[in-house]
Amino acid sequence: MNTKCRYAITACLMIAFVASLARAQTVATPVLSKDLPEFAGKEVVVSTVVYPPAVASPPHRHDAHTFVYVLEGSVVMQVAGGQAVTLGPGQTFYENPTDVHSTSKNASQTAPAKILVFMIKEKGKPPTRPAE
Repeated sequence: MNTKCRYAITACLMIAFVASLARAQTVATPVLSKDLPEFAGKEVVVSTVVYPPAVASPPHRHDAHTFVYVLEGSVVMQVAGGQAVTLGPGQTFYENPTDVHSTSKNASQTAPAKILVFMIKEKGKPPTRPAE
């Protein structure tokens, strides 16, 4: 095998490896954060979350009233003690501040999914934390 061919194969393997790392997690993008002066100590946080194919989030909590709206693809959502639901574009999901978000994953092995998340939470607290 000549040197150019080895370099090309190495480059392809490196690109595939980096791409697999990029698919290994969800990507949350903040869209809006707004204080709610009528509700002391509360704020609204709006974000988009992209789930690469076959990606799931570990169990976590939001400690917030959390509203999910599916923009693209298909996601599986479940809170501890509840039924898992598969949602597509235009469908919604709700979590109480006391819920543990036990399942949050892309239902597809090949296509990404994107959701819009709207939270009413305590000002200054993180929007997500690991489930205990």
